[in-house]
Amino acid sequence: MGQSKFGDTGLHYMAIRCVNADCNEVSLGVSFTTSEYQNGSWRLGDVIEAWQLRPESVSQVLPEYVPAPLREDYHESCLIRDKSPKASATLARRCLQGMIRDFCGISKNRLIDEIKELKKLVENGNAPKGVEPETLDAIDAVRNIGNIGAHMERDIDVIVDVDPGEAQALIELLEMLFDEWYVARHKRAQRLASVRAIAAQKQLAIEEGKAQVAQKGFAAIAAHSTTSE
Repeated sequence: MGQSKFGDTGLHYMAIRCVNADCNEVSLGVSFTTSEYQNGSWRLGDVIEAWQLRPESVSQVLPEYVPAPLREDYHESCLIRDKSPKASATLARRCLQGMIRDFCGISKNRLIDEIKELKKLVENGNAPKGVEPETLDAIDAVRNIGNIGAHMERDIDVIVDVDPGEAQALIELLEMLFDEWYVARHKRAQRLASVRAIAAQKQLAIEEGKAQVAQKGFAAIAAHSTTSE
């Protein structure tokens, strides 16, 4: 505890170990807070500043079937969310554009034109599975907020900022699209492949059964012919 321009302050740390034996990782965070001396002890108050020391970011582990450039942009966006929300939003915007180009097969010079083309596909019922109409407005919002970092305002004295909470909202949208697009497509392909494999096995069993019945029939005819002679 000590004195600062904030008055009495304190430092609070928290360490949490994951109880999952396959993980067993430790998360470590530190908070700089206001504090107040009450009844013979110090009590922590409002958080002035906080640091996530381990892990460096709260990014999810994306599966390998998500293209590497998308995974890299997403993880970096998470990593700098608190240090540079504007840059984080810009990376989220680039990640979104990469997703539209890779998953939806739409590639144009500008992201806004790619989103317009995606809207046409949705309206015509030709969009890839998992692309829902209600997500398009949110996707356009990512473009608008990401533009703040990607493009300077015409009037350079106009400063438009992005806070960590807004950058986190964009990151969560990316995570949702990873689930609804890539993960859902992968699971759907796995289920269909499983069904096809089961059908193939059953068909093989049927063919083998027919062959066995036919073989028994031929054997019975041969035995009958031998007895008749």
